[in-house]
Amino acid sequence: MPLNHQVARASLPWGWRSDLALRHGGNWLGDWHFALALLAGVLFWLGLARPAEAAAVHGWAGLALLVLLQPLLEELLFRGLVQGKLLTRAWGKRRCAGLTWANLATSTLFTALHFASHPPLWAAGVLLPSLLFGYFRDRHESVYPAIALHIFYNAGYFLLPLLKGFFCLNCE
Repeated sequence: MPLNHQVARASLPWGWRSDLALRHGGNWLGDWHFALALLAGVLFWLGLARPAEAAAVHGWAGLALLVLLQPLLEELLFRGLVQGKLLTRAWGKRRCAGLTWANLATSTLFTALHFASHPPLWAAGVLLPSLLFGYFRDRHESVYPAIALHIFYNAGYFLLPLLKGFFCLNCE
């Protein structure tokens, strides 16, 4: 039996779906803020000084893990569970510079954990995208926009080094 939307939704109890923010939160694909966030990702990729040093990917399975599975799991954990739970607290709903304290706390944790596996500058560089993921989770009350944006950002980051040879005329 094929796994479809109704089967997937029925397999998780409502509490889990709610806690993970697995709900359709409006028309986030038509949100001009979301379009700007996509454009920001493209500008970041184009601004990378040496894309070949951005990431080393070993095979298609590794690429799929980094581009699809890792963002999915990270967003379900951080924006779904952690940020969702913090939003149930009065202080978590408060805003600073347009961002909830729940988003700020979750993004700080997300960034701190990246220091374990990334050079310090790259780990610190995770903060801004993390704040964007959290912003869209809050804006649409759904984790889906955060997952889509995270996958998009990772796809560019990990695919650019693979594509460099196709577009570079004076490659070493």
